[in-house]
Amino acid sequence: MTQNRLSIADPIRTNDILRKYKLRAKKSLGQNFLTNEKVLDAIVDASGLKSDEIAIEIGPGIGALTEKLAEVAEKVYAFEIDSNLIPVLADTLQYYDNIEVINEDILKVDLDKFVEENGLTGKTIRVVANLPYYITTPIMLNLINSDYPFQSLVLMMQKEVAERITAVPGHREYGSLTIAVQTKMSARIDRIVGHKSFIPQPKVDSAVAVLDRLPKDKMDIEDPEFFNTMVRSSFAHKRKSLMNNMLNWLGRTDESREKIKSVFEKCGIAENARGEQVSIAQYKKMAVEFKK
Repeated sequence: MTQNRLSIADPIRTNDILRKYKLRAKKSLGQNFLTNEKVLDAIVDASGLKSDEIAIEIGPGIGALTEKLAEVAEKVYAFEIDSNLIPVLADTLQYYDNIEVINEDILKVDLDKFVEENGLTGKTIRVVANLPYYITTPIMLNLINSDYPFQSLVLMMQKEVAERITAVPGHREYGSLTIAVQTKMSARIDRIVGHKSFIPQPKVDSAVAVLDRLPKDKMDIEDPEFFNTMVRSSFAHKRKSLMNNMLNWLGRTDESREKIKSVFEKCGIAENARGEQVSIAQYKKMAVEFKK
């Protein structure tokens, strides 16, 4: 931010931009503009972004976070699905020569190809985004499962989703999404962000979640497709025991029941356990035993 120019996130400037372009947040795209500078600075700090690194932003809106990222990163690639915001961003971000705004849906972008075509192979890339609530999970899983090893993801999301991806065994929010994330990334909540930090104000609070890539030796799943199917089956009916969910998956036969009992015993799982009581290490061992 220059001395004579308010940052985009300042509520006065945010409202000026919205009035100038007759903008209204689109509910269909889950748009909420963040106007808390302290939170924006904290997001950039949480990302660990350095001057020789690349930032990928998803949903820049009117450019509040983009501006903060550009002040630190070597280059910022901002993906914005709303074509009406492209001329707005061209205006609000005109003072920065290290930002490229791309009018595309991130879910339709081949990220590995994008990295290669932009000469980013070997670069440290950090993804930073204020994600729309309605599409947080698909975007997050798409990034996590990309072949390109993004160093970290710093994502603003609904508080409830952040609690799910950071949950531990035994917690009521622990489930298949927790495991899908934590088999590839370490996950923590950096801070809770109240709904009053946004224009317009959402009905619920948000959280900044920090996801860091795990070392390769900790991502030791031989058959990811089988593992994911088994985990989803384990939580298919959360009120049912793990045994019941496994029987629904493998078939309700005496043979299946005995097989499940044997696997549980080898993995140290009680017969009456529920899916949320089983650790990721135990799920990994279960997958190995069921495949035998």
